Amino acid sequence: MDAAEFRRRGKEMVDYVADYLENIEKRQVYPDVEPGYLRSLIPEEAPEEAESYEDVIKDIERVIMPGVTHWHSPYFYAYFPTANSFPAMLADMLSGAIGCIGFSWAASPSCTELETVMMDWLGKMLKLPADFLAGTEGKGGGVIQGTASEASLIALLAARSKIIKLIQADHPERSETDIISKLVAYSSDQAHSSVERAGLIAGVRMKKIPTDNKFSVRGDALQNVLEEDRATGLIPFFFCATLGTTPSCAFDCVTELGPICNAEEIWMHIDAAYAGSAFICPEFRPLLNGVEFADSFNFNPHKWLLVNFDCSAMWVKKRSDIIGAFKIEPLYLKHDHQESGLVTDYRHWQIPLGRRFRSLKMWFVFRMYGLKGLQAYIRKHVGLAKEFESLVRADQRFEISADVVLGLVCFRLKGSNELNETLLKRINNARKIHLVPCQLVGKFVLRFAVCARTTESRHIKEAWYHISHLASELLQEPPH
Repeated sequence: MDAAEFRRRGKEMVDYVADYLENIEKRQVYPDVEPGYLRSLIPEEAPEEAESYEDVIKDIERVIMPGVTHWHSPYFYAYFPTANSFPAMLADMLSGAIGCIGFSWAASPSCTELETVMMDWLGKMLKLPADFLAGTEGKGGGVIQGTASEASLIALLAARSKIIKLIQADHPERSETDIISKLVAYSSDQAHSSVERAGLIAGVRMKKIPTDNKFSVRGDALQNVLEEDRATGLIPFFFCATLGTTPSCAFDCVTELGPICNAEEIWMHIDAAYAGSAFICPEFRPLLNGVEFADSFNFNPHKWLLVNFDCSAMWVKKRSDIIGAFKIEPLYLKHDHQESGLVTDYRHWQIPLGRRFRSLKMWFVFRMYGLKGLQAYIRKHVGLAKEFESLVRADQRFEISADVVLGLVCFRLKGSNELNETLLKRINNARKIHLVPCQLVGKFVLRFAVCARTTESRHIKEAWYHISHLASELLQEPPH
């Protein structure tokens, strides 16, 4: 394919993508295929001779689309949103074309410098304390990770490295293995499974702190566990607070937890993967109160801020804590400006060496929507969730299972878990809308998350009518 054909095919692909997104609600939101469906549709081996572009494109609808879950359909209400916008897609095209691997400033100066500035822009939108901003003088700063899971792991590893160095400074006779065997990290019992997984990867024990009736970790719950563990010779060193848990979008009480972590010299990381985007709105910013106590903070613009995957925004108060954990300097990666104090080499802030030019997506989206446009987008989704909540509350057969704060509604039929499992199975088997469940205090609960950029009030009403209709059929059936 030469440049001339690329121009032609590129325009065709943009048309295909635009048509796909414009007409996505006409497609069945959830695929109707069996595991292994794809293998029989394509040859067993790669072709010897080149095939035509037309043949490849023809196979998208035949091979790929039957197995796609359409996350950007206004009938997709599962998990949490994944962001999608035309400016971000255009920026992604440019990132792919430039194709730099931005592991250091020298590898592509604009790739590094735009990221530092965009993370400051975003930090200011969130009104983060100045400690978290790089500016030109700050000790903190932001970095784009691939996912919130990576950010949790990075924070945990940095905290582990820091505590080992501190203990060995006072007790040089203690081995790293001995110290690690005593370390203990904590999270909410509602925290995402990736936090527990970070503990597995880091080789440290992870304990779950029980939550209150709002599914929130409170200060006294953490304090009690810390005292018990210190009494048995364990070394608490890390706590991951969650703002907007995956099951119910609950918020740990960071204003109580932060002072405890600071007093006990425990690294506090805040995971706000979904909810963080909402903190750009003044009315939701109080949910982030207490962030001033944190050592690191992360959320995913690629969930709810119109910046396509992958783009997970992480800030640290002291970048030296992160760099100190991961810095290795082979000669082939050194460059003339690295000791100047004016440049960032992001390879020291992450697990992989290589990284894409992801800040382009932020730059395009922030400029083409503006802060007001992004706030309006968040508010619209929250309004749609409130509309769905009111429809559920108006039906005496259903109950709301957790406070509706942002764009997630947790609800269920009054009755047994089996009844609700059956209802969810029927909803998803009908393939008109897509939901996933969670478990809250032993109850099987349906989660309804407003996800797609194009979701409107009519889609919410259609979804509720569909759920209500299936519930009526189920409740009219004689008991087995």
